[in-house]
Formats: sequence, structure tokens, C-alpha cells
Amino acid sequence: MKDLSASYLTPRLGTMEQLASIRRLVSDDGKGRGMRVLEINNGSGLVFTVYPDRGLDIGAATFCGVPLAWMSRNGEVAPAFYDRTGLEWLRTWPGGLLTGCGLSNVGGPNASGGEEHGLHGRLSHLPAEAVNTDASWAADGRYTLSISGRVRHSKVFFENLVVTRRITATLGDNAITVCDTLENRGYGAVPLMLLYHLNLGWPLVDDGARLEMPRHTVTPQNDHAAAGLAEWSAITAPVPGFAEQVYYHTLPKNRQGLATARLVNEKLGLAFCVSYRVAELPYLIQWKMMGQGEYVVGLEPANCFPEGQAQNAKRGSLRMIAPGEQVETYLRLSVETRG
Repeated sequence: MKDLSASYLTPRLGTMEQLASIRRLVSDDGKGRGMRVLEINNGSGLVFTVYPDRGLDIGAATFCGVPLAWMSRNGEVAPAFYDRTGLEWLRTWPGGLLTGCGLSNVGGPNASGGEEHGLHGRLSHLPAEAVNTDASWAADGRYTLSISGRVRHSKVFFENLVVTRRITATLGDNAITVCDTLENRGYGAVPLMLLYHLNLGWPLVDDGARLEMPRHTVTPQNDHAAAGLAEWSAITAPVPGFAEQVYYHTLPKNRQGLATARLVNEKLGLAFCVSYRVAELPYLIQWKMMGQGEYVVGLEPANCFPEGQAQNAKRGSLRMIAPGEQVETYLRLSVETRG
């Protein structure tokens, strides 16, 4: 399709939903029963789901029928099953293209600020309110599909944080944009820990695929990751008994203030790209998991390291958000065709 203007398309369609749409659905089985699901088809090859009841996370995603996201064995799980203790987050994590981690903890279980924090915090298990969808012709002449909503991360006597999210896809563009506004509505400064856990899976993740990033320094999280440092960018076939490896990247930004990382699969002729604004998200965390069944690459823009509050405070990487302060983040998830 070349001409995607309203003047060209509307005479040829009974409704724009024939080409691009947002469907409101409800999961009706298993642990996901009763959970709201939004299915977006941008009319240009991108189809993805959004979970309003899980912090407006993005679930399954495909491009021209090719799966992009890794989905866990847990399937769709409603937030009512959330257990913050220890590593129990892993029992209710569905995987998916984007999982929000934070806002009081990113990383393993730990205690800080008078609280016990479970793995990666509770953001992904908080239902959104004021959820709206819109599919219409924008002022720039492009047909745009958008989802917006608000997530409260609050506790009496503790934090009062609100995340307002807007997810957008456009006809003719192989991209999803995610824009968040994080606001402290409380009366004291509190930690703000945020990581966007992007989970890429087979067939995009496959033997011979690779990560591409601008020249920079790569830091392994621990000795085990250091042992594989020379091959940090290489994707292998699934390895029995593989133990996860995590690498920290600080990528250079372009003139627009954005950094970009790619996962390239030449056999498919596809590359998945994540671009993010460095001012608010200075770090990119790479999760390399080449295990059987857990065969996934995580590309995770973040404002901290996945090490909890205390360790980030020691590093000088613990972001505090002042009363009334707003922080705006920007992500662009896109697919490039090659060959």
C-alpha cells in the first residue's frame, strides 16, 4: 500500500476497522479469566495485545505473522494472583513484548525503606484506570490508533506515584510508541525505579541472530556474565542448563537524544529496534537467556540497575522524584525489514 490518505482509503472501505482496529476483549479461561485485553492491528503488519489490568503492559506481538515476543509458560495471569514475596513474581509473569518493572524496586527481592520488596516490584500487577482507546485521522493526516490510561502506585504513609501511559501505533508505520508520565503526588521525595522489560523470542531469537549497538563499553553483571563477555551479542541455539547472563550498556545518544539497539535476524530478513530517550533512561540492561523453554533476549531501557534500592544508592544511580515532579519517558519499538 502506498497511498494511505483518508481521501484514498475511505471510498474503498466500509469502515476503517476493515484495515486497522482496536478490539476490546476479555480473557475467559484459566488464571487470566476476567482480565481485560486490547488487541491492536495497525493495518501495516503489526498486531499486538495490551493488558489494562497489568499496568498497560504489552503481551503477544507479531509482524506480518512472525511472533516477536517471548511468552512464558504461565500464560495470561490476572493481577489477583500476584504474590510479592521472594521470586513469586515469576509465577504470574506472562512474558510478552513489554513488562513494566518498578516503581519501588527493580531487581531481586530485598528490604529497603522499611519494606520488603519482591522481584521487580509490583508495577506489572497494578490495574489501570481511565483506560481509553481511539482510532482516528490525526492532524498530520495519518490514521492513528492509541491507548491511554493511568496506573496508581501508592500506599498509605508511603509513596503516591501515578503513571499515565499512552501507547500509539500508526497505519503505514512498523512501530509502537510508549510514552509515560510519572508523577509524585505525595508530599515527600521517594525513590523512582523504572525498567522496561522487553522480551524477544523465537523465531526472531534464533541461532545466528545478533545484537547490534553503537560502539560503547559493556559491563557484565557478575563473574558468570563476564565469562561470556566476548559473545555478549551472539545468539545461539537453546543450551541445556543455561544460566542467565546480564550485561549493562550505556549507549551514546543521537541528536534527538535517543539511543537505539537492534536484534537482527538475517534469515528472517527482520530487525527489532528499541529506541529510548537517554535523559530519563540512561541504561540499557541486556538479559541473555539461551535456555530450553526460557529462550529469550531481554532489551531493557532503565533509569537504574536491577540491583534494588540500596545498591543503586551506593552506585549513585538511585533516582529520587520530588513532590509534584513529573518525569516523561519515551520508547519506540519498531521492526525493520532487510534483504
